[in-house]
Amino acid sequence: MNYLERSKELFDETVELRRYLHSNPEAGLYLPNTKSFVREKLESFGYDVKDCGEGLTTTVGTGGKVLLLRADMDALPMEEDSGLEFASKNKNAAHCCGHDLHTASLLTAAKILKENEDNLQGTVKFMFQPAEEVFLGSKNMVENGILENPKVDAALGFHVAAGRLPINTIAYNSKETMMFSSDNFKITIKGKGAHGAYPHLSIDPINIGVYIYQALQELIAREVDPAHKNVLTIGKFQAGTALNVIPDTAVLEGTIRCDTKESREILVRRLKEVTKRMADVYNGEASVEILADVPPLINDSKLTNEMVGYIKEINPEINLYDGISSSASEDFAVICDLVPATFMYVSAGFSDERGNYSAHNPKVQFNEQSLLYIPAYFAQLATKWLENNK
Repeated sequence: MNYLERSKELFDETVELRRYLHSNPEAGLYLPNTKSFVREKLESFGYDVKDCGEGLTTTVGTGGKVLLLRADMDALPMEEDSGLEFASKNKNAAHCCGHDLHTASLLTAAKILKENEDNLQGTVKFMFQPAEEVFLGSKNMVENGILENPKVDAALGFHVAAGRLPINTIAYNSKETMMFSSDNFKITIKGKGAHGAYPHLSIDPINIGVYIYQALQELIAREVDPAHKNVLTIGKFQAGTALNVIPDTAVLEGTIRCDTKESREILVRRLKEVTKRMADVYNGEASVEILADVPPLINDSKLTNEMVGYIKEINPEINLYDGISSSASEDFAVICDLVPATFMYVSAGFSDERGNYSAHNPKVQFNEQSLLYIPAYFAQLATKWLENNK
């Protein structure tokens, strides 16, 4: 079967799937309507679909080695302003990251692979996951056995890229970290409130917070290797309700992003140590809660180069860019940390004004012409990998 030709034949169907998902987004870990829609489609293709935590899984094939194909289903908790006729009907959620294209593409790939099941020389396992945006979905499905029964030997994921990147382009990293780790944290400072006119009677949590903020910035400058890339950002600082009242508590929230596991270990450990000790200096108390965390996304080099070769076979005209790195994070990194895996960006951009906006912007648009290719890539790479890795 020529998967690219079949993907093109199913293009209108894939677009229809994508537009339904885009119009009816759900955010977070619990996606009841999205799951129901995906389950119904898979069952219509002849699959026996199972819950896996808050996600869905099923398989196609003939035993042997197992390749996992993953698509995230969740939207962002934001309002869309794209002007599209099929824009979100839900003011509390919008597919401004492109996960609707991922899910639609993997559904079409599942249909194509089911049509070719007798020729598969192994097993393809599907992972339709929630909660990528909050870094909970992959962990939830791993904890509920997505990598077992049957045991997964390797994994593949794609992500669409908005902006000006032209169609028929794929970007990846076969040599080093592709996407940074993320440790999102919350610091809660406990002091002692007082009248603003009598600060000596207080233990001022705002003052403590300021010193913690300044001390944390020094960690990047002085405690991790400058040859590596690291980010520590405090994006939230809340305290008090009145201008003349020193409050009891203050809260800081932020994120640490690192391109190596070593830097991540240092910064997360020092975040906790510095926070506690700075609070001690000023007679207060402070605790650190890690809200969500994922490791750096590091592709398996051998697998990545092998998969790129299969892409060239099906699409010799493809533009390929190796070596990209981003300080954004992605919870497919959890899978990459446990089995040989590869993750690639597929262009879904525009050369006109529609390409002015990046993912997570309320005006972002994704080029549906990418849906001509992504289902074929999923199916081709799975089939060829199983054929050559018996």
